[in-house]
Amino acid sequence: MTLFDAASAIAAVREGSIDASFRAVDVLPEDVDSAWVFDEPIQLLCGPAHPLAASSSVTPAALAGHRIWMPGVVPGTEWGAYYAEFMAAFGLSIDAAGPNFGTEVVLDTLAESAEVATLVGAESRVRWPAGQDLRRVPIEDPTPVYPHSLVWRRGSSHPALARLRAHLRPGARAATTWRPGWAG
Repeated sequence: MTLFDAASAIAAVREGSIDASFRAVDVLPEDVDSAWVFDEPIQLLCGPAHPLAASSSVTPAALAGHRIWMPGVVPGTEWGAYYAEFMAAFGLSIDAAGPNFGTEVVLDTLAESAEVATLVGAESRVRWPAGQDLRRVPIEDPTPVYPHSLVWRRGSSHPALARLRAHLRPGARAATTWRPGWAG
């Protein structure tokens, strides 16, 4: 089930309409628990004519002055909070203007532009036609990561929840990453 934002997911967990959700969270109600499970590195996605397209990696500071277009980022969501803090931390500007007509429109725009780029999770499956020749460029020093946590209702006795939590036990967090202050 896809839920738009953390508030909707937490409400569904509390109501019992879902048993758990993956979210980036900060403060939770007393009857909800969470555990960090994964930090997903964020990468630059751009077309072949973009000035950073041939880079083996870039720093967050190197993104300053470049147009990063993300029409799907909605203020008030956990993604909105994440990117607002990311922009503030590194002096960046993210263009969220325009209607979100879907991934295909963004990819078409990137492929045709030498000026527009976007940000995507390293584990996100983004497929584009071979002719677009889009480039994923790692962001490093530090690597911005999106902090995924598992959220569940405290006291839930669903047998699969315990197995899922045991399966998702994370390793140590890398020291060379950036995450928002509210992510813990």
